[in-house]
Amino acid sequence: MGMQHRIAAVLVLTALLVLVATRPVDGEVPTATDFAACNEQAPQTIRAGTTSPTPRDHLRADSARGGITTTNSFTSTIVASPDPQIHGMDAAGAKNPEYQAAYRSCMRRKGF
Repeated sequence: MGMQHRIAAVLVLTALLVLVATRPVDGEVPTATDFAACNEQAPQTIRAGTTSPTPRDHLRADSARGGITTTNSFTSTIVASPDPQIHGMDAAGAKNPEYQAAYRSCMRRKGF
């Protein structure tokens, strides 16, 4: 019976260690500040030539030219999307696949 108690104790300690060592999931949502920063950085990234648009970026850019956008309280037009990596993107930039790639990269670096 002593061996069973040791195994049980090891399992309990392991479970407690796992619970303590893991971080809780952050439920952060991008803010207007995040959108503005990435919209400001995207053109600079394009000029630097470091963007790599995906086929999906090209598809979204084609769709944006027909466009689903919304107007926010800052009197600029932004993209409304459930995807946090493209939500808040400047609508004019959304028509450019390179802009989309740069914006997505920025949002990813911010943790979204």
